[in-house]
Amino acid sequence: MRIHLISIGGAVMHNIALELKRNGHTVSGSDDEIFEPSKGRLSAAGLLPAKMGWDENNITPDIDRIILGMHARIDNPELVKAQKMGLKIQSFPEFVFEQCQDKKRVVVAGSHGKTSTTAMIMHVLMERNMAFDYLVGSQLDGFELMVKLSDAPIVILEGDEYLSSPIDRRSKFMWYEPDVAIITGVAWDHINVFPTWEGYCEQFQLFAETIKNEGSLIYYQNDDVLQKIASKVSMKHIIPYESLTHTVDQSVVTVTDGGITYEMSVFGKHNLENMNAAIIACEQLGISRSDSLGALQYFTGTAKRLEKVYDQDDKVIFRDFAHSPSKVQATVEAVKATYADYHVVAVLELHTFSSLNQEFLPLYKNTMDAADIAYVHFNAHVFEMKKMAVLSADQVQNEFGNVTVETNIDDLWRQLKNLSKPKTVFLMMSSGNFGGKDVLQLTINN
Repeated sequence: MRIHLISIGGAVMHNIALELKRNGHTVSGSDDEIFEPSKGRLSAAGLLPAKMGWDENNITPDIDRIILGMHARIDNPELVKAQKMGLKIQSFPEFVFEQCQDKKRVVVAGSHGKTSTTAMIMHVLMERNMAFDYLVGSQLDGFELMVKLSDAPIVILEGDEYLSSPIDRRSKFMWYEPDVAIITGVAWDHINVFPTWEGYCEQFQLFAETIKNEGSLIYYQNDDVLQKIASKVSMKHIIPYESLTHTVDQSVVTVTDGGITYEMSVFGKHNLENMNAAIIACEQLGISRSDSLGALQYFTGTAKRLEKVYDQDDKVIFRDFAHSPSKVQATVEAVKATYADYHVVAVLELHTFSSLNQEFLPLYKNTMDAADIAYVHFNAHVFEMKKMAVLSADQVQNEFGNVTVETNIDDLWRQLKNLSKPKTVFLMMSSGNFGGKDVLQLTINN
């Protein structure tokens, strides 16, 4: 096929482009800005647009598919021309579903933990030498791309509740019609497109109703919203789960299951909840619990999901994508529980639309209390880019509680370096990049 991707530079979109080219399709794309690593990867594959920006001349009658990314606007000139020409326009979840209709589909949804849970399932299947396709929201060790589309009989899909495209306002996961579905939990997010708690929760109810009648819903049993959703659906298998039975001794997590113990490479109650969900999903694919646990002993996590980037001289640095209140609290508590005899310094950069919204901010109250020292950082320029009202440092401090708010990244880095002593853990949480600062420099005390 001849396929053109509008907004080719996105994390998932550029991976789809690379996979499509690898599968023999003729691929082109456009975007108004592309950053690394997308830029370098597209360039190496000969897919980087010759110039940045939108050009209606990119849209020609020989195009079989337009894949439209969420970054594009509804008045995008390439989109408008494609609509006038009557070309087939799809969001990437619609396109992926089209390619996977004949596969057994496992979909992982939830406000938090879906990337990690998806990655755990993929890890088990890879260790078991099972053929499968996938779409996951992070780069994983052992997998060249975030997307694979082949003739495999199974596909593992990270199911996102965000909108499919500018012209398709359905949640992405509404496309996938799973045979096996996991919902890890519901905590309000994406306030820019789901302005009410009720509207946000409704997306997960609608998703649950798309599961096949002979399929399975695996849900976190201690979530009140999920309990209500599970009581309303009628598929064949409804399976609640909670955390695996485990102990923590000097940062070593040991899971006990079926009378057998397994020493794990990841930690945190939320990760052990995710792991149990992944194991149950793998059971639906014919893999025993013991085989899954044996494989998961060697699972080390995903990029920026409690990713340990430094561990020397009694100093540890973690990077984490945590940005929503529930993710922040779970991550901080997990690090402190595992490194109980360390000084835990937690740093959160407010970067997403929701986290910078003054109506959403109260949900962060006390979420960083488990840390010994907590900082919150934001850059006023981000508000300008997102066309939002600027928050004050006092507003943020009052809503979070026991934190120090620092808006100057250089001043923040100086303060953090002064805290860099033996038996210290730095937990750096952001969906951004702290102004391009190198977190490894925090190990240098000066």
